[in-house]
Amino acid sequence: KSDKLPTYNFANVIDDHLMGITHVMRGNEYLSSTPKYQLLYEAFGWKSPKYIHLTQIMKDKHKKLSKRDASASFMDLIDKGYLPEAIVNYVALSGWHPKDDRELFTLDELIKVFSIKGLQKAPALFDQSKLDWMNGQYIFRLSKEEFHKRALEFYPEEVKKRANLEYLSGVLHKRTNYFGQIPELVDFLIERPTFSKDLYENEKMQSTTEIAQASLEKIIPILEEIDNWKEDVINEIMFDLVKKMGLKTGQVLWPLRIALSGKEFTPGGPIEIATILGKEETINRFSSALKELV
Repeated sequence: KSDKLPTYNFANVIDDHLMGITHVMRGNEYLSSTPKYQLLYEAFGWKSPKYIHLTQIMKDKHKKLSKRDASASFMDLIDKGYLPEAIVNYVALSGWHPKDDRELFTLDELIKVFSIKGLQKAPALFDQSKLDWMNGQYIFRLSKEEFHKRALEFYPEEVKKRANLEYLSGVLHKRTNYFGQIPELVDFLIERPTFSKDLYENEKMQSTTEIAQASLEKIIPILEEIDNWKEDVINEIMFDLVKKMGLKTGQVLWPLRIALSGKEFTPGGPIEIATILGKEETINRFSSALKELV
């Protein structure tokens, strides 16, 4: 150390011996220090533990994942809304490969199947999209009640005041990869963002601004007559509108979703969004959208 004394190397060997450590697993960047430990164990007449050096986890092909990176620690990921069991599962598969191609394991299952023979020599690349997918699989397995309980701490205060949170959690449950993305998924519920009319034009859905205008003109007066504002009622009205207009479902529902959310991607379609927003806000947003198109 800075005082020129080998404090760490000396204390590390004694500490491990007194604790009865039999195996040491660490990054391969520490491989060069292993001979020092071996010599100390021999000098004390103690049996040396088995050393297993793991490949590094890389941020990219040239840079190691470091403490300065936002997703470098377990607690960083927990704070972002990743589940502990998903993190453990993902880390276990970074630099290690099971005999089959299975990817999802409980901790008990990992304990049973893990073997150092499956360790890879090449560095592991931290794949954020893979972690998101894996965490999403674990979230999918949560009960509705457990998802709602965990989601509550991530809802913005304005959303908590306006929305039926249990219903909203039901919509988000199968569409959330990690809880930290919830604020971004629901931000349009607080205020519809401004957007270009071009968003109504969608080649895949075969939707146009003309269809958007016609759909809004027809649906607003129908919604104004509703007394029982529930999902099944709204669902019946919107699909009845599609039928009366003689168009495909996406041609009508796409522009209605855009009019309500101002976003191309939302958790749920216009039926769910309208249910969450309530009658007054839904009609206000449809009316504003229609004025923008006329």
